[in-house]
Amino acid sequence: MINPLKKKLQNGETALGFWVTIPSPDVSEALSLLDVDWLLFDMEHSPMNPQNAQIGMQGMKGDRATPVVRVAWNDQVLIKRALDIGSYGVVIPMVNNAEDARKAVAATKYPPRGIRGCGPRRPFLYDKDYLGTADDEILVLVQIETTEAVENVDEICAVEGVDGIFMGPMDLSFSMGLRGSFDNPEFQKAADTILAAAKRHKKVSGLWLGAGETLNERVKEGWQFIGVGIDVGFVQDGANAALKAARGQ
Repeated sequence: MINPLKKKLQNGETALGFWVTIPSPDVSEALSLLDVDWLLFDMEHSPMNPQNAQIGMQGMKGDRATPVVRVAWNDQVLIKRALDIGSYGVVIPMVNNAEDARKAVAATKYPPRGIRGCGPRRPFLYDKDYLGTADDEILVLVQIETTEAVENVDEICAVEGVDGIFMGPMDLSFSMGLRGSFDNPEFQKAADTILAAAKRHKKVSGLWLGAGETLNERVKEGWQFIGVGIDVGFVQDGANAALKAARGQ
């Protein structure tokens, strides 16, 4: 197994991607044909489950985009299933301290390095050496999305096997009592703390590209794993643009 996304990130490059929440291979097929580095199948906040996430991966075309799964929780069974359907990486929510991070990493690696059960049904169809390479090639990103996690971000980044951290902006803002006020100075301070910790520990840093933000600005700051949109938003934005054009607006 060779993970082009992980290699690109380890080289310090920027990787852009889309969130996939519509359980249809038509969606993943269409998005994978664009100039994008990854598609994230969201099993935390969408109807996605292992079956339709796998079908979505099977719908991807070409070799440009790498499939990643966000699991619903920091749970070894959920992580195992996400990897066994063919995901090249996992984004794991609500990691608040080093113990949570070690638990997440252990779930992604086979014994003796971890506790992942051995049954890689789909990956093994394509790569007979999967069992020998998966431990090193799977991308492990943990989400920083609470005030506790921000306080412990250095110890989280220090955990061996954590490849990077991803800021969950909405949950973090709620945890701070700000409820989506991303321009609040306290939220910006927390974001700076997260990014600085990733840089200190030479870990990947990820975030959503928010409304009004420019990609160049975020890349210059040092963010690497950047989500630039979500499938439902693309459908609505496209439909709205078509309506405005039809009405001459």
